Amino acid sequence: MPSIQANGLTFEYESFGNAADRPIVLIMGLGVQMILWPDALCEALAGRGFRVIRFDNRDVGLSTHLDHLGAPNIVVQYAKYLLHLPLKAPYFIDDMARDTVGLIDALQLVRPHLVGASMGGMIAQNAASDYPERVASLTSIMSTTGSRKLPPPERRAIRALLQKPAKRGDAAAAAARLKRLLRAIGSRTHPAEEAELTSFCERHARRAHNPAGQMRQLAAIAASGDRTPVVRRIKVPALVIHGNEDPLLLPECGRATAQAIEAGGGNVKLVELKGMGHDLPRIFWPQLVDLIVDHCRAADRASAGR
Repeated sequence: MPSIQANGLTFEYESFGNAADRPIVLIMGLGVQMILWPDALCEALAGRGFRVIRFDNRDVGLSTHLDHLGAPNIVVQYAKYLLHLPLKAPYFIDDMARDTVGLIDALQLVRPHLVGASMGGMIAQNAASDYPERVASLTSIMSTTGSRKLPPPERRAIRALLQKPAKRGDAAAAAARLKRLLRAIGSRTHPAEEAELTSFCERHARRAHNPAGQMRQLAAIAASGDRTPVVRRIKVPALVIHGNEDPLLLPECGRATAQAIEAGGGNVKLVELKGMGHDLPRIFWPQLVDLIVDHCRAADRASAGR
């Protein structure tokens, strides 16, 4: 896979489809690599006439690891969060949004569609809000505004998220940890097949493992706080997708995202998928592709008609 310089960092990325087609940039979530976007889903989007780009965020996968910034103590940070004490972080969601815009510029993409999942949805929201002239549309999947008024994650999701990270270089432990996390936050109605999940987690851990980077990303989410005012400024066409079985970011988080965009006068559609957790179950891939493609095409038609 190729890499490219953007925002002072190096980003590993992969492209699917024809370079001349309208671009979709996929942004993945906390501590996970771009390969969590299923190959088949990327290929299906490309097969519908789009150039699809997925990439590793800073501090994960084969992109730049910012180890010189140190590793936050997440237990202490979480305690401060619960006590509403000030939080510090090596960087913020805004910085990661600038990464995405830098990648767009480096790849010379013209007003791509942004699709973000979980933390990737937060990054996409901030990019769409702060750089509307650079973005054609936003699709925010299983994400949130970060408002303190929203219900907290379920206990099983918190326990899995805060489990002790594997030591650097211990791919087996890293794969086991990721598997426990994905099981805890995933769909109950449509759980991933055991062999498929095990194989993916092992592939993920072999490709790269940066536990300190995940802690820095988690600190970035917490320290970025309530981004509702940012989300309210989103004016590009927006699609919000959320599963009704999400134990990490409950369905109310998706509803709050859509409500904030609507309150700011934005154009938004909310779709709740019955039986989806904080994951992308295979059974939903055709529906997700249809939703994203229809949304992107409608946004392009609206832009062409101005």
